[in-house]
Amino acid sequence: MSEIDQEKVVKVLNQILESELAGVVRYTHYSFLVFGFGRIPIVSWLRGQADESLLHAQQAGEWITSLGAYPSLEIGPLLDSHTLDLGSILQESMHAENVALDLYRDLLALVQDRSIALEEYARQMIYAEELHAHEVEKMLRRPGAAAGKLGVGGTDRGG
Repeated sequence: MSEIDQEKVVKVLNQILESELAGVVRYTHYSFLVFGFGRIPIVSWLRGQADESLLHAQQAGEWITSLGAYPSLEIGPLLDSHTLDLGSILQESMHAENVALDLYRDLLALVQDRSIALEEYARQMIYAEELHAHEVEKMLRRPGAAAGKLGVGGTDRGG
């Protein structure tokens, strides 16, 4: 195994840290904006996502200090459409998940075949983020749309 480019790896880890900390704030904020009959389970889910983002931020911070670097005190961008519409909130969440996925993929590219531990960490995080993105995508589907917005052959199969 060849050596990792520590400066590049720490840079991406700090971006991950900042992105995940933004997730803590974003999901907590979103949880305040949910009203109606489905409020309790949706708020619970959003706050669970905030907790998961905090755990991911802590893991990234631990890796940064393990590499002898200083964790960022910055926070990533906070999207907010200033709406109470759950669909818009979930769209913003999907965008943030895609940003996080890209960062973890960037990390994997930097450490693949160079650090088994960091490679495994990046793969586990990609796995978790992909599952989360799939859950958000399912929540964005119309009820009865088993294949998503577009069905087989690109036709709208939703109800």
